[in-house]
Amino acid sequence: MTRLKKHLIVAVVIVAGFAAAFGSYLLLAPEDANSGGLDVQPAAQAMPVRDTSHRLTQPTQSELTVVEFLDFECEACGAAYPMVEKLREEYGDRVTFIARYFPMPGHRNGELAARTAEAAAQQGKFEQMYTKLFTTQKQWGESQEWKQDVFRGYAKELGLDMARFDAALADPEVAGRVETDQRDGLGLGVRGTPTFFVDGQMIDTPRSYEQFKTLIDDRLSG
Repeated sequence: MTRLKKHLIVAVVIVAGFAAAFGSYLLLAPEDANSGGLDVQPAAQAMPVRDTSHRLTQPTQSELTVVEFLDFECEACGAAYPMVEKLREEYGDRVTFIARYFPMPGHRNGELAARTAEAAAQQGKFEQMYTKLFTTQKQWGESQEWKQDVFRGYAKELGLDMARFDAALADPEVAGRVETDQRDGLGLGVRGTPTFFVDGQMIDTPRSYEQFKTLIDDRLSG
């Protein structure tokens, strides 16, 4: 083998390794809202939690509050979902976990997915739809096709009243509820998803369950 061929093979291996590493980084790195901009304005008095925010856990005596601004179509949010679920299982009796909408520009069905979850919430099925959207994300995410029929199928599977669901999906107040979360997020400095707040303070997105668990343990013991 000539020296030139050896050099070419080494170069190809290096490039392939870099591409794999970069792909892994993209899987876990928060997606950036600055890439396209959101068509909403920041809230003048932004709040990490509102009375209407969706609580995934409601401990009798909450010792800590974890808020996630999320996009159901965001791959990084999908990668974080199992971590959040494991934390909910372990700390649900001590920590209040809250999900807030922050659909990103460039995601064809991100805002529709948020309205789908909110429409389900009006029938007491927010958590079930939240779970359904994340566990099926690979089937509908990153598509340029409108997925309303797919989401209606999920609503039927959850046993929702479809007339009420369709009406809610088209209701400007439901869209406004999603926008309220977006406006709060922007006002609080959210620029990508997922973004987490712990007791009102934005944190760097943990890269693993162990890292997030350590942070929670430190806060609970502080």
